[in-house]
Amino acid sequence: MTHGLATTPFGRRSMSLGLIATQAQARAVEPEKTVHKWKVFTALTEAKDRLGLPDRALAILNALLSFHQETTLTAGDPLVVFPSNEKLAARAHGVAPTTLRRHLAILVDAGIVIRRDSPNGKRYARRGEGGAVSEAFGFDLTPLVARAEEFEALAAEVQARKKALRLARERVTLARRDITKMIALGLEEALPGDWMGLHAAYLGIIAGLRRSADVAALTTTAADLTDLACAIANHLELFVNSSIPDANESQNGAHKQNSKTDLHESEPASKNDRGEIDALQPEQSEHAISELDDPLTAPAEAHPAMGTPLGMVLEACPDILDYAEAPTGEGQLETPTIRNWAAFLKTAALVRAMLGISPDAWQDAVETMGLVDASIVIAAILQKGDDIRFPGGYLRALTEKKREGHFSVGPILMALISARLKEARGQKRETFRSD
Repeated sequence: MTHGLATTPFGRRSMSLGLIATQAQARAVEPEKTVHKWKVFTALTEAKDRLGLPDRALAILNALLSFHQETTLTAGDPLVVFPSNEKLAARAHGVAPTTLRRHLAILVDAGIVIRRDSPNGKRYARRGEGGAVSEAFGFDLTPLVARAEEFEALAAEVQARKKALRLARERVTLARRDITKMIALGLEEALPGDWMGLHAAYLGIIAGLRRSADVAALTTTAADLTDLACAIANHLELFVNSSIPDANESQNGAHKQNSKTDLHESEPASKNDRGEIDALQPEQSEHAISELDDPLTAPAEAHPAMGTPLGMVLEACPDILDYAEAPTGEGQLETPTIRNWAAFLKTAALVRAMLGISPDAWQDAVETMGLVDASIVIAAILQKGDDIRFPGGYLRALTEKKREGHFSVGPILMALISARLKEARGQKRETFRSD
């Protein structure tokens, strides 16, 4: 329905140039132009932030559209809907009257609908012969037809930005996974290289990364991480087919991997994206430790497939070395060391008893985490020292988190390594100052 004059709002509501522009745009649209109302609504939903539309305003617009019987909107047809506030609020899921009025005003100010008020401010329609509507007062939906292409273009821009953001996050996640796995390989195989320095560089790159980072920040971080990953990969390639014993992937055995990735999850310092240890069954734990006491005679299947490098565990938890058995050689005592997982499991069992952790708490941890992960947690508890007043209760809490799927040993190890690096840097600064 066309109007030759500008429609001013009823009562104390003021007129604005924006409202005049919206009405002029609605009058200029071709009468034959037709759009699908729900497709336009979908575009508006996608572009709501660009248009300044809150979710509640969209819910009310959805209710307004439901009062138009056809699924298409044609500019030349009557497009004024005139529901009462009570009926409109009911279709908007019982919104409060004040909220309804406020969000209707938002839709009008944004140029989504036009308010065509009657002389007394009521919404109604006059019908002519045959029951056809001759004149209606309410909310005109013509701007949805006139601005359909604009809304669709905004929606396309938003979708493109979301895609770019998703791709940038994927690049960051992949680069973080590559870096942490390659550093873990270097530590596990004891390859020459400044692995702690590379890890510190990695932490420095991701230190400023925020969950709400935009595409530009993510792209810059992804480029820096990719450069670092390439440098580490080039360094590792120097040792391919070299004479370094056991410098191959078969040492680690087969392991399961969860393929879930997130901007804030990396390998191995993540909750889900880490190779899970193919641990021994709880009922075999005591027998397994006795078999692993002598790794030279133990059967191959007795060695658990590791998803966490032993070198990384010892780098994060060096205090457990104080409780390891010192091998003897030519009548002289050697420095205590842990050379394999068998020695680590045996030492962790000793530390568990020393910490006063009950057999019941330990059994529950082994059943939930697996023997190796539970032993790594024991080493971490020892490393934290006085920060943990009740080791048994702490182990039970971590066991419950693991049972709920909210815990893995990777983040604890990486946090301990980071703390040691920060402490070492602080000591260097103090030494420099004293000099």
